Amino acid sequence: MIRLRRSATVAALTLTAVATAVLGVAGPAAAHVTINPAEGTQGGYGRFAFRVPNESDTASTVKVEVNLPENAPIGSVSTMPVAGWTVAVEKRKVDPPIEVHGSQLTEAVSKLTFTAAPNGGVKPGEFQEFPVSMGPLPQADTMVFKVLQTYSDGNVSRWIEEPTPGAEEPENPAPVLKLAAAAPASAGASAPAAAADDDDDDADGSGAATALGVAGLVAGLGGLALGGLAFARTRREPAAKS
Repeated sequence: MIRLRRSATVAALTLTAVATAVLGVAGPAAAHVTINPAEGTQGGYGRFAFRVPNESDTASTVKVEVNLPENAPIGSVSTMPVAGWTVAVEKRKVDPPIEVHGSQLTEAVSKLTFTAAPNGGVKPGEFQEFPVSMGPLPQADTMVFKVLQTYSDGNVSRWIEEPTPGAEEPENPAPVLKLAAAAPASAGASAPAAAADDDDDDADGSGAATALGVAGLVAGLGGLALGGLAFARTRREPAAKS
């Protein structure tokens, strides 16, 4: 009886160890830095936010460096103030220049560095968003933003791996912004002008018809008046004697 109990206990401990090992292997994947929304339009402008989750159990995220892609420069980049954080903007020369609102720009933003105030930052179990406005977006299919995330204990997470088409997501993926081609101008743009011409024609036709109607009414009233006068004159004349 004791031997059976010991065997059952050993079996239970073995199953527990196996289950723990399996669950440990199949644990959830770590979160990473993303850009939201993840889609934009070529040639357009957009408001995007770099979402930074804190993956450490003991340290805070105190600095976030966002590197803009060199092969897809953007003419206008502006940041939104984030409480408890400061931002430094770095630029680089671009050739050929970028045209923005008719002006030729020879510089483009190359890097954004967000730094937390002393004793601040993204605490364990929290995340922070860093909004930016960008445009005009380049004529490219994607934009890859390589990001460095620095913790208060000195550790750095490097989200710099670019995706490979048809392959699984890399271990440390960089945020990717997908860009769709702008919709071509449709032929229907001239429809309002054509409709206006039709309205003008209708207005001219209705005006002519109205003028003819008024003229007819005046003529009818004139005839009625002449008829009334003739009838009254006939009644005033004496009847002819036989």
